[in-house]
Amino acid sequence: MAEGERQPPPDSSEEAPPATQNFIIPKKEIHTVPDMGKWKRSQAYADYIGFILTLNEGVKGKKLTFEYRVSEAIEKLVALLNTLDRWIDETPPVDQPSRFGNKAYRTWYAKLDEEAENLVATVVPTHLAAAVPEVAVYLKESVGNSTRIDYGTGHEAAFAAFLCCLCKIGVLRVDDQIAIVFKVFNRYLEVMRKLQKTYRMEPAGSQGVWGLDDFQFLPFIWGSSQLIDHPYLEPRHFVDEKAVNENHKDYMFLECILFITEMKTGPFAEHSNQLWNISAVPSWSKVNQGLIRMYKAECLEKFPVIQHLKFGSLLPIHPVTSG
Repeated sequence: MAEGERQPPPDSSEEAPPATQNFIIPKKEIHTVPDMGKWKRSQAYADYIGFILTLNEGVKGKKLTFEYRVSEAIEKLVALLNTLDRWIDETPPVDQPSRFGNKAYRTWYAKLDEEAENLVATVVPTHLAAAVPEVAVYLKESVGNSTRIDYGTGHEAAFAAFLCCLCKIGVLRVDDQIAIVFKVFNRYLEVMRKLQKTYRMEPAGSQGVWGLDDFQFLPFIWGSSQLIDHPYLEPRHFVDEKAVNENHKDYMFLECILFITEMKTGPFAEHSNQLWNISAVPSWSKVNQGLIRMYKAECLEKFPVIQHLKFGSLLPIHPVTSG
């Protein structure tokens, strides 16, 4: 474990980071399929899935319009995402022969690549400045691939890892849970949809009609949790246009469905077969449990997704340590 690779910058002496942590630049550790065992046994896997499930519990039965606490750190994260959104407006797509993968995305991405540490430094207090280079890597990994101009669930996972790291260094706290999903992650989704639309990004590793969705997975998990024990909306209603139009502003799951119907043509059962099948499940809690199982199997246990994930001191590859 190359623990001491990074020297903390001088201004971090104001107050020592938690437990005199040696922050390191995260790097890839999953190089071959047999390495997947290392990931599944890792502290990173346990912490990541624990984070996803904690948030899943936190938003259960709550609307997006629910009143919740918004801390300064949450406001700063939203401001960071607003900056990324503004850069899209400042980087219009270029004329090119190919319909997909507009090359202007690379210009947009280069700006993020250059500014990521400065952006993260606006969210992280100065006594934790040593953590910025490590945490910023996850932000850069969360917006798609600039070579292939594609986006998929591995990029989405990097954003969840970014938020998980901010929790681990104490920037985000337990009482930020609802705002993490409803305010920060929801804003992230809006920016990603704008990127996908503006630059006609390709889905990364899409399973076509057999996948849940071309681009996202987590909003379906958390969005189904929001709908648990809903007085009248049942899983069968999300394929009903009227129900979606009337309720999408309150529920992440329905917002995802709306985006799919805007982006795809033809019968829903044909372009989104997996979701169509899910609409036959009797209850939202069963949908939620099934999606968590599916997320583990289709995303977290798939080498093409996990090979890109990076590991550092906050999400370490070493086996789970008890305590």
